Amino acid sequence: MIQIEKLRKVYRGRDREVTAVDGVDLTVAEGEVFGVLGRSGAGKSTLLRCVNLLERPDEGRVVIDGRDLLSLRGAELRRARQGIGMIHQHFGLLGSRTVAGNVAFPLEVMGVPRAERARRVAELLDLVGLGDHAKAYPSRISGGQKQRVGIARALAGRPKVLLSDEATSALDPETTASILDLLRDLNRRLGLTILLITHEMDVVKSICDSAAIMRDGRLTESGPVPELLARPDSDLARGLFPLPPADPREGTTLVEVTFVGSVADEPFVSALARKYSLDVNILGGAVETVAGERVGRLQLELPGDPSLNAAQLAFLRESGLTVTVLNPATPEEAR
Repeated sequence: MIQIEKLRKVYRGRDREVTAVDGVDLTVAEGEVFGVLGRSGAGKSTLLRCVNLLERPDEGRVVIDGRDLLSLRGAELRRARQGIGMIHQHFGLLGSRTVAGNVAFPLEVMGVPRAERARRVAELLDLVGLGDHAKAYPSRISGGQKQRVGIARALAGRPKVLLSDEATSALDPETTASILDLLRDLNRRLGLTILLITHEMDVVKSICDSAAIMRDGRLTESGPVPELLARPDSDLARGLFPLPPADPREGTTLVEVTFVGSVADEPFVSALARKYSLDVNILGGAVETVAGERVGRLQLELPGDPSLNAAQLAFLRESGLTVTVLNPATPEEAR
């Protein structure tokens, strides 16, 4: 649905150039919720604005639903952009218009007749849970309700793609959860493809099917969320499941274990301890449901040096776990 190839955007001033997006390749499948995670200044917002050409890239391609937007001009480009909705961090509502008036605005721009506009606005407000707030003004509703208005407005033109620019970062945790639930529901009910940017790990954990981490204008890792979390070298895994610093005691084997899916419900630690008569020390870890799958990481301490624990490590790997030995003297165990 969304194919970004070698995308590059440079801002030029008198004395310097800033490369905000530096050769990004990204694919978002149809019907997927894809999150781009990164700190402020990483280039996330510029990337998103390049997708709908609010910012025109210097190089690369943006292909949405099979059409290269950069090859379009005039009315053809405007029609293509009507298939892309966008919601903003600070809502962007018109204070002089009612809730209904804000949702109707893009329909007016598109020339939709009045009666059809009214039907569509009522339908959208019901969809986002604001059917009884049509006549209210933005100053009289909460932040979460304002974002629901913004979502309804973004859906006015029946887009196939929805872009979300830090849509929950101005909201409290409870309201954030309700907005994320709404986005996931819309994704499933309408078949929307959603590309969102965020600096919050919990957003990715809550609703994203796939994710990428952006740093200094580049994507450092990208893929389905469960696959990234199963990789011991993944920044996403470390961010969602922080573990204690690796500091193996003398005469022990320090092991990091990651797991995805049904194996998360298996008692592999107790099975290991029984099979080999080991005292296994669990130093830290967590198990959560992410993208609909059980995912977790554990840090285990086994008695004995790694060279003495080959059978035990093989047992863990044969149980379907990804195992990394953290003892610095035995890097071969990490492979």
